[in-house]
Amino acid sequence: MAFCSFLLPLLLSFQTPAPSQTSPKPQPEMITWSANRPLAWADFKSRPMPSEHLEALTAGNIDVQVGCTDFVFSSTVKAVFLPQESWVRDAKRASPALLRHEQLHFDITELHARMLRQKLTTVKFDCQKLNPAFNNFTKLAFTAWQREEGRYDQETNHGLNEAKQKFWETQVQQRMALLQSFASK
Repeated sequence: MAFCSFLLPLLLSFQTPAPSQTSPKPQPEMITWSANRPLAWADFKSRPMPSEHLEALTAGNIDVQVGCTDFVFSSTVKAVFLPQESWVRDAKRASPALLRHEQLHFDITELHARMLRQKLTTVKFDCQKLNPAFNNFTKLAFTAWQREEGRYDQETNHGLNEAKQKFWETQVQQRMALLQSFASK
């Protein structure tokens, strides 16, 4: 049974890890998306670069694990938040509205993870030719997710446009509700 795990931005390095004699590197801290566990400023553990103009940054990703057992494809898809890459300039002065904006970045990641889970239920992968087909499939999903993240920041002016922020919050929640059957378990 071979399993691979990767985060979507690392698609180009998709391969089955070779056995290693050295001790494995510790996995970076990740918080898996949960409706019962919203983000808190304490989760943002990195620091901004001095030249950074934003007040906060959410680093999230879609963690995809795939494998084939007896030529049957299986997968696990999780939206994850990366605390060591996420930051807030000044948590004591940061507004609740800014945290809501950052939370919605994480919610959009979960929305796209649900969309990927849904698509994976309809696609049949040939386990003998899994790597190229799955890479192409996930590249499309990653591109759509990144475009939506960029559009969200642009339309809301990084959360400063309150009306657009509220619109996005409503739309993302509605879309997530439509994909509730593909929520992570």
